[in-house]
Amino acid sequence: MLSDTIAAISTALSQGAISIVRVSGNEAIEIVNRLTPLNLTACKSHTIHYSTIIDPITHEIIDEVLISVFKAPKTYTMEDLVEINTHGGIFVTRKVLSLCLANGARLANPGEFTQRAFLNGRIDLTQAEAVNDMITANTKTTHKMAVSGIRGSVKKLLDPLIEELLNIIANIEVNIDYPEYDDIEILTNEKLLPMAEKWMNKINEILKKSESGQLMKEGIKTAIIGKPNVGKSSLLNALLEEEKAIVSDIAGTTRDLVEGHIQLGSIHLNLIDTAGIHHTEDTVEKIGIDRSIKAIEEAQLVLLVLDGSNELDEKDQVLLDMTKDKNRIIVYNKNDLVKQEGLSISAANGQIDDLIHEIEKRYENDLISIQEPTLNNERQIACLYSAKMSMENAINAMHQGIELDLVDIDLQEAYTSLKEIFGEVSRDDLLDTLFSNFCLGK
Repeated sequence: MLSDTIAAISTALSQGAISIVRVSGNEAIEIVNRLTPLNLTACKSHTIHYSTIIDPITHEIIDEVLISVFKAPKTYTMEDLVEINTHGGIFVTRKVLSLCLANGARLANPGEFTQRAFLNGRIDLTQAEAVNDMITANTKTTHKMAVSGIRGSVKKLLDPLIEELLNIIANIEVNIDYPEYDDIEILTNEKLLPMAEKWMNKINEILKKSESGQLMKEGIKTAIIGKPNVGKSSLLNALLEEEKAIVSDIAGTTRDLVEGHIQLGSIHLNLIDTAGIHHTEDTVEKIGIDRSIKAIEEAQLVLLVLDGSNELDEKDQVLLDMTKDKNRIIVYNKNDLVKQEGLSISAANGQIDDLIHEIEKRYENDLISIQEPTLNNERQIACLYSAKMSMENAINAMHQGIELDLVDIDLQEAYTSLKEIFGEVSRDDLLDTLFSNFCLGK
């Protein structure tokens, strides 16, 4: 598969100032050489050249271009790689690509350039995933995490743990295979337990920081709840700074979930304005309320809006009880009418600064934690959880006095799970699925 040469458009296929057609493989230079009067084979690596692209059959000039030549192994894919910088028209870009394909290249699969970089050993799987994170990053937080991942932060974070685990495994296996050697320390469960538990503490700390990082990366599921007509939709609109939800004095205006997204500094909120929770005989409204209850259950943050201009009633108390175990912020709305103690706002007038400050304060520690290296996605976290479970099994076995050769099986599984994070023991179908999520030409 890696012996063939691939080509694709690496820029967005739309009208613009410039487009790039990328070609990678053993015949990359030779293929592009057929399309230009230049002798690219004589060009030095990492140089750029002005030329034209000419159809070899009709001898028609297709475009004036700049051709960048990169020779293996110091390239993105570790293969010979050529990038043709064309004018950014859709027709001309496709024409240049079709000429490359007609002269021996194959159309690249999504993410295949980065996949080749991984398979050829230039980057590990976590760095490959970070490349895609960089492309899709839409906040300062996700951008910083992507940069860190590309620079190999996950490997730097986990390599010491892998080395410690490998050292434990090696000592056990030496004891099992060479028990007659006098100069080898005889290991027992009592000696191994402190080592294993210390290792487990480090894993738990990494998982905690990584989960905080994922929360900041993917956004915090935030449900705005309250009884009808307390100003939930007004709050959503104020946070989004747009008229996303219908605001009315009529109770029950919001009958379904209304969603929006907001960036508060480095904090990304996935907002859901729920239907007012109360008893109703209206079938449609009941459906909306059921969805609201489900949204509350799934929310990572609840903004409970109370009417600050009135005394609390039974409906408010039901919501207070329903959310008492949730991560919540109680908000008294309509402070332009009556000022309440506690966090008080006027959503209708856009006076919500105190609420924004409270949200930022609530997640201040999570923001600090993501400044340090963490795992970058659910796949990596799942692999680390798998390693943790295997180590827990090993620790339980040690407490029960089980023979070390059986404990070693769990430790080996933990080691395999850690190595899978970097793709060093990954299955082919996993890799195909992962790289298929990349854009074409990357």
